[in-house]
Amino acid sequence: MSGQVVTETVTEKEAGVRLDRWVKRRMPMTQGELEKLLRTGQIRVDGSRAKSNTRLTAGMEVRLPPFASKAAQDKDTPWSAPSKPNAKALAFLQPLIVHEDQDMFVLNKPAGIAVQGGTGQGGRHIDGMLDALSDGQYRPKLVHRLDKETSGLLVIARHPAAASRLGQLFKGREMEKVYWAVTVGAPHPRAGQLRSWMRKGTEPEDRERMVMGAHGDKASKHAITDYVTVSTAGQKAAWVALKPQTGRTHQLRFHMHELGTSILGDTKYVTAREVPEGVGRGLHLHARALVIPRARGKALTLQAPLSGTMKTTFEALGFLESEAGRDPLELFL
Repeated sequence: MSGQVVTETVTEKEAGVRLDRWVKRRMPMTQGELEKLLRTGQIRVDGSRAKSNTRLTAGMEVRLPPFASKAAQDKDTPWSAPSKPNAKALAFLQPLIVHEDQDMFVLNKPAGIAVQGGTGQGGRHIDGMLDALSDGQYRPKLVHRLDKETSGLLVIARHPAAASRLGQLFKGREMEKVYWAVTVGAPHPRAGQLRSWMRKGTEPEDRERMVMGAHGDKASKHAITDYVTVSTAGQKAAWVALKPQTGRTHQLRFHMHELGTSILGDTKYVTAREVPEGVGRGLHLHARALVIPRARGKALTLQAPLSGTMKTTFEALGFLESEAGRDPLELFL
């Protein structure tokens, strides 16, 4: 940052972004430092005082004072400039792209690779490779998550305005999602809606999984999932389509376990049933479809083909993708 006051104009690609995130891209600082600059009127929007959660629109002018933060010098900031693209990362990501436009990339993530880094995730993850998809101005950004062992559709925003809009669609439950799972045993009844209160476990053996919660418990979250059995392999296994109405941690895995038909390969939520022979290894959960509302025109419907473990098991059990029909939501009508 220069040693003088500057005024910058919000671009179309930054519309809808919170003021604090917009500022931190230009001036690395802690949230406390930012709040102080806002309280003292050193940061202003269109000449007026503003709050950190103010949503910016294209054309707004933001006043930025001279500032250098010692505390935030080494921290990554939201929408940091991309680093030099990695050819190896690009070679990995390109074949996974099932859709791209001016606002986003949508990948068909394989099972077994983490979306973000963290304890026990190893060195390689999707977020660490996103520089390879940059346009040179903005580093692409994740707008939601999938478990490491879950395959399927993963949405990545190309610029801040897209991240803001897509993030709000996910948070506001305006984006419809359909997952496919293979369960150990066939659900009874074959279709319905699962509702429960769930919370993180507090006992040592439960800290990495969800347990039954209760209404009125502050730590408990209400979870709702619609499900439909598409096909069965006798009573040993079933192909189930799942449509979550809420977005809780491990929601689909928890709900199928509560129904008595855990998802095949799930090591956290296990049902005491015989596992059919000839199936693939690993968690059998696939983010199959997304229906994304658009500002104009018809919603965008995307579907991810099966691969890896799920494809192996479908072939072994005689399930055909065509049995689900062309419209991913039709099963739930």
